[in-house]
Amino acid sequence: MDAFKRNLEKLAELAIRVGLNLEKGQEVIATAPIEAVDFVRLLAEKAYREGASLFTVIYGDQELARKRLALAPEEGLDKAPAWLYEGMARAFREGAARLAVSGSDPKALEGLPPEKVGRAQKANARAYKPALEAITEFVTNWTIVPFAHPGWARAVFPGLPEEEAVRRLWEAIFQATRADQEDPIAAWEAHNRALHEKVAYLNARRFHALHFKGPGTDLVVGLAEGHLWQGGATPTKGGRLCNPNLPTEEVFTAPHRERVEGVVRASRPLALGGTLVEGIFARFERGFAVEVRAEKGEEVLRRLLDTDEGARRLGEVALVPADNPIAKTGLVFFDTLFDENAASHIAFGQAYQENLEGRPSGEAFRKRGGNESLVHVDWMIGSEEMDVDGLHEDGTRVPLMRRGRWVV
Repeated sequence: MDAFKRNLEKLAELAIRVGLNLEKGQEVIATAPIEAVDFVRLLAEKAYREGASLFTVIYGDQELARKRLALAPEEGLDKAPAWLYEGMARAFREGAARLAVSGSDPKALEGLPPEKVGRAQKANARAYKPALEAITEFVTNWTIVPFAHPGWARAVFPGLPEEEAVRRLWEAIFQATRADQEDPIAAWEAHNRALHEKVAYLNARRFHALHFKGPGTDLVVGLAEGHLWQGGATPTKGGRLCNPNLPTEEVFTAPHRERVEGVVRASRPLALGGTLVEGIFARFERGFAVEVRAEKGEEVLRRLLDTDEGARRLGEVALVPADNPIAKTGLVFFDTLFDENAASHIAFGQAYQENLEGRPSGEAFRKRGGNESLVHVDWMIGSEEMDVDGLHEDGTRVPLMRRGRWVV
């Protein structure tokens, strides 16, 4: 077996054993781009060998999505398969694991009218709410694992022939997920320990807010009452550990939806549903993004932020060191799973219950400062020029990062 096949086998095994930490007899519901069919079959093989009772996959097709946006009647753009998402949510709440294969062409929908793209995304966000709630509540174990989609490879390596670009992207994926190491599972155990050490430090300090200062950014992010930092392996409501993201380099928590002030600029592009959004700028007052601009893809971003009131507030803040393995590649991946783990970031939209003590819901969640929305969109703000301080309620300032690197 050549090195590529060995690493692909290791990645599939990581997804099932470390990402999902699959329980014997558990069902798996997978979503994946249609181009990933061979990789999905490998994942299914690993899942069944680990004891899965049923592996069901739902494929997405960007070409089909493009045809719909170009040809479907206007009123058709307000429809989404709510029946599918309701079924997925029910399955998750009944114990099925969720496996998402990530990888798409970040430019697949370029050239289409932004109002059509935004309209369809808004309808899909509304329909997806039951499944999103089950995921953000961690009612079951779930993970996201990458696939080297040809369109994604072309975006990351535009000067290379497609075959070479795909090969290079797989190499980057193997490195970032630690699948290229001799014992990837042991490597992840060590990595999780390191992330949990940072989580323990931050949870012990009980900061009132974080202050981000860098080029174009002077942002104070107040933290939710009784917030909890998380990172790496995370327990479900039932206590089963899973690694939601492969790869991951972040530690993250919940902002207070009404206590974000200042200005912030994105440090990396954002791939948003087949459209590339670049040069994002936002100004916050009392937690609300009163001004949002982008140098490219602004209309698509604006329409997403018009989904509901919570879409213009923050649901996540994450710290990521600028010297981590993904950042060291020097690549812009045009994929949130990778780019958010290359740089500190914030997210518009829904907050995670796991980031609040006791995992409250409903009015208790809102009272603590948790944000509610139909969307959750991470965008990157960290860089080697970013400083981050933890602020206590009395104004005491504790340096956390200098020039993008941990100092604690």
